[in-house]
Amino acid sequence: MRVLAAVLLAIFFHSASAQPAAFARCAACHDSKGAGADLGPSLSGVVGRKAGSREDFRYSRPMARSGIVWSEQNLDAFLKAPDQFVPGTRMPFEGLPSDAERAAVIRHLKSLK
Repeated sequence: MRVLAAVLLAIFFHSASAQPAAFARCAACHDSKGAGADLGPSLSGVVGRKAGSREDFRYSRPMARSGIVWSEQNLDAFLKAPDQFVPGTRMPFEGLPSDAERAAVIRHLKSLK
C-alpha cells in the first residue's frame, strides 16, 4: 500500500510540474532557465515579478511602463490576448484562447524559479 501511495504521489508531482504542451509556444521565444533569450525575456521567476523589469532584455515602452505585476490573474489576461492587455507590446503572439491551456501554462510558470 505504501509503495502504491508513493508511486501515485510521484506521478502527481511529476505531472503537476511537467511542461504542458501549450508551453512549447512560449519556449519558442522564451528561456525558462533564467539565462534570457534573444527573442523574449526569461520566464524564470516571472510569477510575482514586475513586467518589463529584467535588466537583460529590452522591453517595449508600453510593457516597461505598464506597472503590471505578473499575478496569476494578470498572466491569464495577458496570455489570452497580449495585445489587448498591453496595447503596443512587441510580443508577436495571438494568445491562448483555451482556459485549460492558459491554466496549465500558468501552473508551469509558477514552478519556474
